[in-house]
Parts: sequence; C-alpha cells; structure tokens
Amino acid sequence: MHVQARSRAGLALTLAIAAALAGCNSLDGAAHRVANAVTPYKVEVVQGNFVSKEQVEALQPGMSRQQIRDILGTPLVTSVFHSDRWEYVFTIKRPGVDPQVRKLTVFFNGDSFARAEGDEMPSESDFVASLQGMKGKPKVPQLEATEAQLAKYPARQTDDGADTSVNTAPAAASYPPLESR
Repeated sequence: MHVQARSRAGLALTLAIAAALAGCNSLDGAAHRVANAVTPYKVEVVQGNFVSKEQVEALQPGMSRQQIRDILGTPLVTSVFHSDRWEYVFTIKRPGVDPQVRKLTVFFNGDSFARAEGDEMPSESDFVASLQGMKGKPKVPQLEATEAQLAKYPARQTDDGADTSVNTAPAAASYPPLESR
C-alpha cells in the first residue's frame, strides 16, 4: 500500500510540474504580447563626422593635413600602419528609419592632400531635410498683416488727438560721448 501511495504522489507531482510548465508558456506569450504593445523609447545614435558635398568639393590637391582637418574636422580613424590616409565615417541610427552610413577616405602624399574616395555625400540642406523628415518645403507663416487685418485694430489717439501708431518723437541730433573725459 505504501508503494501505491508513493506512485500516486509521483504521478500527481509530475502532472503538477507539467501544468506549471504549460502555464509558463501561456504567461510567456502574454508577456510577449504586452512587451510588443508597450515599446521602449529608442534613442537616435549619431556617430562620427558628417561630411557634406560642399566640404568635399572644397578639397584641393596639395592642401596640407591641417587645411584638410580645418575643412572636414578630425578624422574618426587614423592608423599607425596607414599614415597616408584618414577615414571619415558617419552613421546615424533613428527609430523607424533605415540606418545611414557614409564613408570618406582621404589620401595624402607626405603632408599634402592627394585624393578623396568614398560615398556620395549629401549637401547640407539635403541632410538637414532628411533629419527633419520633411517632404518638400515647410509651410512658412505669413509674417506681415494685411490691410484688412490692420483695419480690425484702429490706431489709438491721445487726448490732444495725435495718432500714437506713428512714432512722432524727433530723432536725436547728437549722442553723448561713449567715454567720459
């Protein structure tokens, strides 16, 4: 009789473990659905130097390394083994947008610039437009009031009947000296 109770207890324990594991699977699925519904904030990742089309066009053969650095900035990669080239790499990763990667390699002969090779670089305005996600030109608000809008607000008049909308103060004929003597 003791053996039968022990086998029944073992069977009950096995069924309880199986039920718990089956429950974990459904809990895992529910947790996965909740995680998909609530997405965490994803930060933009910008690395490297942005090099524009205008900067690449400004490079001239024979320029010194310092002149190149003044135009393009400090290179992202310089190698001890390849002292005759600098690597400019720019990556930007934004949520919901394909990552952008642009590379430019600058080659030198000694201290003078020889050539540059790399990806097609966007102009500065194209790059800014891609960051803002603009489709075309942004709507610019009207900055001047029309005559109809101005007519809604009549000019105030003082007690003597003068119109205060026009600055009637006389201009200063001379100004005091900037430094005391």
